[in-house]
Amino acid sequence: MRFEQLEYLTAVIRHGSLRRAGERLHISQSALSEAISALERELGVPLLERHRAGARVSREGQDLLPLMTEILAGVAQLKAAARDHARTIRVGTVNAGTSSLLVPAVREFGAGHPGTAVDVATLLQAEIQERLIEGRLDVGLINAFPGDELPAALESTVLLRGVPAVCCRTDDPLAAQTTVTVADLRRRPFVAMRPGYLMHRLAQRLFGDDPPPETFSTDGAEMGKTLVATGTGPTILPDYSIAGDPLETAGVITARPLAEEVPPVMMLLVRRRFDRVPAAIADFEETIVRLARSV
Repeated sequence: MRFEQLEYLTAVIRHGSLRRAGERLHISQSALSEAISALERELGVPLLERHRAGARVSREGQDLLPLMTEILAGVAQLKAAARDHARTIRVGTVNAGTSSLLVPAVREFGAGHPGTAVDVATLLQAEIQERLIEGRLDVGLINAFPGDELPAALESTVLLRGVPAVCCRTDDPLAAQTTVTVADLRRRPFVAMRPGYLMHRLAQRLFGDDPPPETFSTDGAEMGKTLVATGTGPTILPDYSIAGDPLETAGVITARPLAEEVPPVMMLLVRRRFDRVPAAIADFEETIVRLARSV
């Protein structure tokens, strides 16, 4: 039995088909099927029920799934402990609050831990959660609305609380307004986040079936603010993503509240539920939580 076989099986169960699991794991469907078939032969029980529409876990596989999950969690803890000795912390972020929180946290942590590297990757929220569960990330930074649920394997700490706001150039007519309405935004080219980002969900809710006449899609808050700064159009971001940004402190962009009622937004620090948190990860979390409380 190989550890990869358990990963393959849980991926098929999670994604509902051999094809989708293979795409996520970057292996061929035939290789994936053969690996799981070999595991079935070794265990002597069918683990999947294969059919044209996809594959689902069998009754026997369902009975064994909690044990497989426990094994994978144990391996993830082992990898985390090994990374603690390897001195690398892997952070996934949706790129909000980068200037006000993440960069200062990495800088302060690095000063106190000169032998530890922090590897930061910009990802979609779903990718961050998946990589945390699989043990390919140590810490995630995501945005969430109240009531948003995380997978049971993850736990979170609130870092920042704010509200969605309109981000525009300081010389934009919108900047002269006390508040900005959705109707104001509908009359202008708009910089939108791609599907998978929290602000995409909010924009869909605000605009409904009547979006702005011209929309530019982008990945993440940092690129969104850059497009705003170049005059492409306004966007909607959490206010804590705008305040303290170099473009904001330089007087290029600013934030204005929305006239319409919008839900509050939070930045969460998310990680896998460990029985033991490696010391380096715990120190990084302590640093970023402490800085968040001072922001």
